[in-house]
Amino acid sequence: MMKYLQKLGKALMLPVACLPICGILMGIGYALCPSTMQGGDVTGIVEMIGFFLVKAGGALIDNMAILFVIGVGVGMADDNDGTAGLAALASWLMMTNLLSVGTVTTLMPAIADNATKSLAFGKIANPFIGILAGIIGATCYNKFKGTKLPDWLSFFSGKRCVAIVAGVVSIIVSAILLFIWPLLFGALVAIGESIVGLGPVGAGIYAFLNRLLIPTGLHHALNNVFWFDTIGLGDLQHFWAGETSADVSWDLGMYMSGFFPCMMFGVPGAALAMVHTAKSDKKKLAIGLVASAALCAFVCGVTEPFEFGFMFLAPALYVVYALLYGIFTVITVLVGFRAGFSFSAGATDLLFSASLPAAKNTWMIIPLGIAAFIVFYVVFRFAITKFDLKTPGREDDDVEAEKKADLGSSDYTAVAAAILEGVGGAANVTSIDNCITRLRLEVKDSSLVDEKKIKSAGAAGVIRPSKTAVQVVVGTKVQFVADEFKKLCK
Repeated sequence: MMKYLQKLGKALMLPVACLPICGILMGIGYALCPSTMQGGDVTGIVEMIGFFLVKAGGALIDNMAILFVIGVGVGMADDNDGTAGLAALASWLMMTNLLSVGTVTTLMPAIADNATKSLAFGKIANPFIGILAGIIGATCYNKFKGTKLPDWLSFFSGKRCVAIVAGVVSIIVSAILLFIWPLLFGALVAIGESIVGLGPVGAGIYAFLNRLLIPTGLHHALNNVFWFDTIGLGDLQHFWAGETSADVSWDLGMYMSGFFPCMMFGVPGAALAMVHTAKSDKKKLAIGLVASAALCAFVCGVTEPFEFGFMFLAPALYVVYALLYGIFTVITVLVGFRAGFSFSAGATDLLFSASLPAAKNTWMIIPLGIAAFIVFYVVFRFAITKFDLKTPGREDDDVEAEKKADLGSSDYTAVAAAILEGVGGAANVTSIDNCITRLRLEVKDSSLVDEKKIKSAGAAGVIRPSKTAVQVVVGTKVQFVADEFKKLCK
């Protein structure tokens, strides 16, 4: 399972890499055009530029789920074929249409009278469904890409049948989610209602669950309880309406304030820990991935580029990350810092909300931020090194000695053929992948693997981390060997 999650995490790296710049653009855009966030007319060249930047960044941020659909579909496919991405997109379109409010209320009219269930299906186009669609597309591709149909259906043989199968699977999954999704959503709404009366501790539990549920998209259930007027709260709505705690029955802003020190300073602290603990030869790669994500979190509070960059690579660390949000939210509420957001808890929202009547002690973002930076850094660094967590830049693959491996032959077809013979032939290979130096294979029958034959091809070594996994150390020319290996297995 862990291996599968790490492969999923790797597949998400490409779409995640697209997001930080979009978040930064939105942050700059909001700063130039406050009316985009607060409402009002867009006037003047500066505000028009800001509005333009917000829309440019939002084009991807608002459609993050679709990026995940294609990224996971292609990234989880055995040979990274675009057909898997197309199948994943077909799955996404199928599920989001079948589970849309319009469709489900037609099939089950009673849902229209249930606010919670209607809200649940109104939030169905989320990253979780996107990742699920990507997995369906990739799995169907890996399983059915070589399917041979009768002559009268031969046109749909092979890769052409993948999207069709993915569509059928998506119908079945949608039918299951039709009953399960509103139950999960409703359960979380009930949990939210139960912790409302717990004061600062309740705010901390909410913050913890909010982050913990990000991968599933079900955090929207809790957000609607605390931020909007689902059960009579509406922390966000009342805050931006210019009200104060005297106008409501709770301490206004308590369900938003705790996110500011975590997103603005905690995420950069955790990101720095990841950079410092990355392998020496991968520090630049880690910096490229997490530094921009940290800046994005600070400026405008968009944390998904950072979170999806490690949540599947190190799920235990993500739980710790969510727990830190909960702890800092309790502290933030107790010390009296109050700020609100209409987009997310970044510097732009802090700036704009500071002038609102409910804002209190906004200067305390400095000591709270410093504390969050240090704590997140120390906790992340300790956990990563203590438990050897596979955060960006620490993945199990190449070492310096492997980079120096020399095949001794530039006939990559012959090398690939010899390795294929050594692993028991194409029929015995179920998965093909590669890192910088290793050809990573999954086989059906490990007893058919002949390490001597593999090494005779010029491989520097053979590593067998599990019963079905075979890693062939090829060196930096592994991509050429992998390409030929895939051709031979088709």
